[in-house]
Amino acid sequence: MPIRIFVTGGTFDKEYNELEGKLYFKDSHLQEMLTLGRCKLDVAVRTLMMVDSLEMTDADRSLIVDQCRKAHEEKILITHGTDTMDVTARALGTEVTGKTIVLTGAMVPYKFGSSDGLFNLGSALAFVQVLPHGVYIVMNGRVFGWDNVRKNRKTGVFEEQ
Repeated sequence: MPIRIFVTGGTFDKEYNELEGKLYFKDSHLQEMLTLGRCKLDVAVRTLMMVDSLEMTDADRSLIVDQCRKAHEEKILITHGTDTMDVTARALGTEVTGKTIVLTGAMVPYKFGSSDGLFNLGSALAFVQVLPHGVYIVMNGRVFGWDNVRKNRKTGVFEEQ
């Protein structure tokens, strides 16, 4: 059975408008990243939304939870903005059972070339295959349970609470 990948936006998929000096969303970079990483896994990708996680609403989170519940796949990876990734992980952790769900993102947009996104995506794909059922955040080679993680805004890394 394939691994279901849900795209929600976040820094992973942001681009830079040089004329306006602003970040924006165009299309997901996920397929390009999978190709660049020579991914040989069976994956099924669906874009749910393209939003900055700071702008993600309760309705957006409900959609993510609902889509994870309805997915036939037992293994799910979600690309997500890092600012509220832990909030979405908590919603999933309290609402969805019987599946392995991994959220990951990037601190620097993939298109910048110096992004951590490709490494985080590869790590998340590896972890989603071997972790037991539950909800996790995978960033910078580390895995965290949904109920024991926070983003340290001073250091820019995820850590246990």
